[in-house]
Amino acid sequence: MFKNHPKGLLLAALSNMGERFGYYIMNAVLALFLCSKFGLSDGQSGFIAAMFLTAIYVLSLVGGIIADRTQNYKATIAWGLVIMAVGYVLLSIPVLATPENSSVLLAFTVFALALIACGNGLFKGNLQAIVGQMYDNFEAAAAKQSPERLKWAQGQRDAGFQIFYVFINVGALLAPFIAPMLRSWWLNSHGLAYNADLPKLCHAYISGNITEGEMSNLTELIAKVGGNASDMSAFCTQYLDIFNTGIHYSFIASVVTMLISLAIFLLSKHLFPTPGKKEAAVSQDYTAEEREAMATEIKQRMYALFAVLGIAVFFWFSFHQNGQSLSFFARDFVQTDSIAPEIWQAVNPFFVIVLTPIIMWFFARLTAAGRAISTPRKIAYGMGIAGIAYLFLALYSASQGYPSANEFTALADSAKAGLKAGPWVLIVTYFFLTVAELFISPLGLSFVSKVAPKHLQGLCQGLWLGATAVGNGLLWIGPLIYNEWPVWICWTVFLIVCVISMGVMFGMVRWLERVTK
Repeated sequence: MFKNHPKGLLLAALSNMGERFGYYIMNAVLALFLCSKFGLSDGQSGFIAAMFLTAIYVLSLVGGIIADRTQNYKATIAWGLVIMAVGYVLLSIPVLATPENSSVLLAFTVFALALIACGNGLFKGNLQAIVGQMYDNFEAAAAKQSPERLKWAQGQRDAGFQIFYVFINVGALLAPFIAPMLRSWWLNSHGLAYNADLPKLCHAYISGNITEGEMSNLTELIAKVGGNASDMSAFCTQYLDIFNTGIHYSFIASVVTMLISLAIFLLSKHLFPTPGKKEAAVSQDYTAEEREAMATEIKQRMYALFAVLGIAVFFWFSFHQNGQSLSFFARDFVQTDSIAPEIWQAVNPFFVIVLTPIIMWFFARLTAAGRAISTPRKIAYGMGIAGIAYLFLALYSASQGYPSANEFTALADSAKAGLKAGPWVLIVTYFFLTVAELFISPLGLSFVSKVAPKHLQGLCQGLWLGATAVGNGLLWIGPLIYNEWPVWICWTVFLIVCVISMGVMFGMVRWLERVTK
């Protein structure tokens, strides 16, 4: 797999895989954890999670600027891992949230998330910039051999970023199992069973805002999980404490993986290039005409970059619902007695790992046949495939007559059981979303590395992540629609976004292909 790629790609991918594993342990449960820990509504927890994801990618732009200006990409990356580890240490501290300390504890949790976002900003984009520089050097070496060899080497860049992306998803595949496993283990060790609906009902009882129907559900579920309903207040407090302590312990695994990632990076950093360093050392005089032509080319490249970034915003707005409205859908509308809702997020990275070789083979066959698909055209197809995922989910939800999530969760537990969807619904949805992701995300990274001026590679990778930040900043819209309107409307909104984005991208394809030649 790595034979025809730059040295150092494997170690960079392993370092990134360790960091992503730790990150996805936390991200898989974040929105649901905020609900169970503090009794927040789906909308409130979704907003905090969206702002956290936004901060991660906004700060990646800052991290790129820092690395470009200091020309010390490797130290920037290492410090990012250290700061993230500190944030995860703070998240791992199990303190029971009560009405008296809830505000302070929530602020403490947000502070820990801010540290993780800062560290991620220093790490993520700059490691991707280093991978891009590997391929710049790889292509430069090939150009010295022959034009044919150069063309072959240029074709390896997309495949290299797809390989890099697979390693990200190896970590993402395993991570969603950690928190649910530890949570269930901790509950079982105290003679209790897991139930996704109980935390919300327990918070409603403790706050005194529980309805008659919710009280009936609470009594029914307490018996179901092995609790004692004779003292409701004591049970609710105990269940919430045990439920969330198991999740806190999972963040210790995130600390360990940050340290492993740091060790891999430090031991192999001598193999990694420093983006921009060689160009800074070269001194050459240019005529006024040459300078003007260079400036025009850079402008065209940046215009192309921002055009694709605009499309990326809407893709991430739709795709990252896997941690928001799709997670809430798994919790509320899908049978999760045997599989916790967080675990369904592992379906996406599983498909990434399985489908990436198939898609790489497909693209390679087209290239060999002289019908290669350009990166901009692949991105346009990806938006259409994402639309298919939401079209399927909208049609299914409408055919089942699903109301809003607020109306559905208010039903008695026994009434909801017969209406819930089978797991296959999520599997089909994530299949199409994953194919779309493989057409867009790794190839978007490749596109950025192609158009980025050599002295701005960290900044441009940060801009790609900044576009992701804007999309993440809109994520809260999904839970808002999901809870207030029939859920098919929520999925239809994302379908419309994907279709419009696909049309705009196809309208720009020829121009983008000219710029990237």
